[in-house]
Amino acid sequence: MTMAEARVPAPESIAGRYRPLQVVHRETNRVCWFGEDVGAGRPCLLTWTGLPAGGGDDAEGARRMTGRVLRMAETMGRLCPGRVPAVLDAVVQDGGLWTVTDWIDGTPLGELLAVQGPFNYVRAARIGLEVLDVLQAAHGEGITHGELSPGQVFVPDRGPVLVTGFGLAGATLAPRLAAPSYASPEQARDERIGPAADLWALGAMLYTMVEGRPPFRDRGRFEATLKGVDRLPLRTPVRSGPLARTVQGLLRKDSRERLTRPVVREALTRVVHEDPDAALPAPPAPRLRRAYAAAAHAGADGRGRLLAFGTALAVVTVTVAVLAVTHGSGGGTATGARTAPPSGLPTTAPPARRPSPSPSSSSSPTALPSGFRTYTAPEGFSVAMPETWRRQRTTRVSDLAYRVVFGADGDPRTLAVTYSERVGPDPVAVWREDVEPQLERSGGYRRIGPISATTYQGRRAADMQWLATADGDQVRTFGRGFLVGGGRGYSLRFTTPAADWSDAANRRALEVFLRTFRPASG
Repeated sequence: MTMAEARVPAPESIAGRYRPLQVVHRETNRVCWFGEDVGAGRPCLLTWTGLPAGGGDDAEGARRMTGRVLRMAETMGRLCPGRVPAVLDAVVQDGGLWTVTDWIDGTPLGELLAVQGPFNYVRAARIGLEVLDVLQAAHGEGITHGELSPGQVFVPDRGPVLVTGFGLAGATLAPRLAAPSYASPEQARDERIGPAADLWALGAMLYTMVEGRPPFRDRGRFEATLKGVDRLPLRTPVRSGPLARTVQGLLRKDSRERLTRPVVREALTRVVHEDPDAALPAPPAPRLRRAYAAAAHAGADGRGRLLAFGTALAVVTVTVAVLAVTHGSGGGTATGARTAPPSGLPTTAPPARRPSPSPSSSSSPTALPSGFRTYTAPEGFSVAMPETWRRQRTTRVSDLAYRVVFGADGDPRTLAVTYSERVGPDPVAVWREDVEPQLERSGGYRRIGPISATTYQGRRAADMQWLATADGDQVRTFGRGFLVGGGRGYSLRFTTPAADWSDAANRRALEVFLRTFRPASG
């Protein structure tokens, strides 16, 4: 089965009436847009779900598909008033199914996780209970959602969550239309599904909320991801606390062995009641709050406000995207003890106590080899580098994240320094689960050795090395990510032509980078 590309460009309009303005959430093969109902002059939510090749191409197939979605949403609206948004329209266009709902005054769960990071287990249990309420109403009428994922759950500032996406499962012959990381094993095997598939997806969402990543990673291709869900063992949860047994019970491969709804409800309720204060949700990120609040004030005369909201939301979208890139650069903490660096790399021994240098005194020039100088960045960090190197390019998102790349014309080597105020809790997992899947899609990627937990300047860190192809040439990269406190983290990436990796000059340069880099104080 070949699914359509999820990065669909925004068309001018949907069905000649709905105008997409800005992306609010994106997951595999599904994109949610803030949009405008031009006819009514009001904001709306437009969701594009990619269809298999040939899916919905004929008029009759499209009619059946859209009719199913509209009928199912209407049924669920009666069963769960206020918990399932009404679908105003459904259209097959641009290789996918567009569903139109009134604008939802809430934030997609996947977006909250991207901005805020993992939830505490009590908050996750409370959201799980609210989703379970909706599933219970559906299952009582013989309805299986079949497409449940963090992109289908919207979390408002006040009140219970809303669940979208009913009616998509079974609309085509595909076992799953989007978010394959949350598909159940029986879906992965293209078998008939029932309520147990939704309970699996609930377990996968609970796992993601507390662990900060899905139980089975997206491998870039639908078939590969589904195969992993079906065949790979579950990664043991480490942050789930009293939710661990419930999550593991929901994520049993055999649907007949999964926990039942009453057992799950009892377990989640117990977690919430044992520590009710911890269930208070953290507010959405300030940029999300401001952007989403703008939509509430856009009415029939709000064309200008709608466009202003689209601009504000663009800031949110870019922020999340850059933070994802920053996470992918290895910032975070490692869980293991200090290990020896990978073969062929210099050893960087940690100091006896955590340093807190000021940028101006970050390294002694007399300790530098000939041909190196100390560079102090406006951002506050400092590092020694070859005298001919300069700052080549910078990517920045306000004060939340940036990446600075250093190098010189005619020199194929580069050093990239990345900073983020929202780093993941485990750099080993970040390299393995977030960075590596992206690298695997690039030409000639091959990891060298294991991803190693280590200690850097008294801080927890993780190292990873790999080969890749750049402009037709093979290059080799060493990456180190580490935490500096307060949720802030850095990563360093040194890249050279692979054939020159062992040259004395390159080994010396890497040694100097690691020895002299000092993060910004404060």
